[in-house]
Amino acid sequence: MTSILGILIALVLLMALAYRGVSVLILAPLMALLATLFSPGAPLLASYTQIFMPALGGFVIAFFPLFLLGAVFGKLMEDSGAATVIAQAIVKTLGVQRAILAIVLACAVLTYGGVSLFVVAFAVYPIAAALFRRADVPQRLIPGTIALGAFTFTMTALPGTPAIQNAIPMPFFGTTPFAAPGLGLIGGAVMLVLGTLWLMRRAASAKARGEGYGESSAPSALKDPANATTARASTTTHPPPDALSGNAFARAIAPVVLVIVLNYLLATWLLPALDTAYLAEPRYGSTRIENLRGIWAVIAALAAATVLLVLLQRPRLPNLGQTLETGATSSVLPLLNTASQVGFGAVIASLAGFALIRDAVLGIAPGNPLVSMSIAVNILAGITGSASGGMSIALQTLGETWLAMGQAAGIAPDLLHRVTAIATGGLDALPHNGAVITLLGICGLSHRQAYADIFVVAVAIPVLSLVVVVLLGTAFGSF
Repeated sequence: MTSILGILIALVLLMALAYRGVSVLILAPLMALLATLFSPGAPLLASYTQIFMPALGGFVIAFFPLFLLGAVFGKLMEDSGAATVIAQAIVKTLGVQRAILAIVLACAVLTYGGVSLFVVAFAVYPIAAALFRRADVPQRLIPGTIALGAFTFTMTALPGTPAIQNAIPMPFFGTTPFAAPGLGLIGGAVMLVLGTLWLMRRAASAKARGEGYGESSAPSALKDPANATTARASTTTHPPPDALSGNAFARAIAPVVLVIVLNYLLATWLLPALDTAYLAEPRYGSTRIENLRGIWAVIAALAAATVLLVLLQRPRLPNLGQTLETGATSSVLPLLNTASQVGFGAVIASLAGFALIRDAVLGIAPGNPLVSMSIAVNILAGITGSASGGMSIALQTLGETWLAMGQAAGIAPDLLHRVTAIATGGLDALPHNGAVITLLGICGLSHRQAYADIFVVAVAIPVLSLVVVVLLGTAFGSF
């Protein structure tokens, strides 16, 4: 019982102190050691050096290229003005009367193409503010609108998204970014349609009450959350003079399209066709291409898109070296934050009390691992305030068990992958989430003013979408 108590205390303190801004790099090892102290017979230093650090290092080895390339690609899209060009073109096409839908789709296109959600928030906010002011839509709806487009369906549900939440399950289940595409599209449609309808209803209600755009004081400085994906990004964007011309839009959107298309071609056709028998050798990890093709596809797609982006936007990048350095440097902190949470999970899983917690979680709907997986991933994402962190802890501790249970129940690994990914995008967006805090800071609004709508579109509706996907997957399998 003392071991279980220690685990619960560590989890609660991790959530509470992270919300207060304490770095996860400090919290994760300290809370892991605190939980160890409550577990009789568990060696303190060995838990740190032999369990925490190898788990942290394993995550870095597996996912460093994705964090690095994603951050660099996003920074190039921001500094070149390409992100702003895409957003402005979508807004112009849909018009002021569809302000909410225009901003949602602008955010969705950018994040689905591999641009960091933090970069998207900084790039799109000035456009959203101007558009909402012209349409006289309340400013307090901007954070919810950006959150819907950037934090939800393009992060977890749409097949092929290069988001880290879609990449982490691949080594565990031997899947690709396009796992269970039909269910992913359905889950994404539920989030997009219901979220947009909610925000439009809120705007209509505000208009009926006579509420207009309103004003709030912009923050004088923004504090980076511990798990921010990028370093300080500028709120001032510099699109080219011909920002709304066809040529400018084509140059801006081409790298985004390349990420999606090349990702699919590599994962589905090109990589499986290669002779990769050498992977069975011990020096290459004694593995198979099925376990690596998903990661390789995302790495290659982001690398190729980055090169194309530089070639197309070189005149807009006068300080290319600085942009590359800033993007690369900004990838380190989120990588280590998530890796530290993985180390925390590994230590927790090694403690005696975890066996009882594990059995309780797996005892929920024992014949259907999709249910226990959905609950566990959501809870851990909520506790850590991080979708990738919660998912990593869950898969690190129970991934093999869920895979075995799925195989025994005839559940395809693709379905396990998609349910896991969608499950990360629910409780992760609770008030202490770093992306939520940063988004509100960018918009100059408080939790009291704007969080209610963020909760509906980024927590409640994604959880409903998860329920829909689990029910369909249970009834019809993966498709």
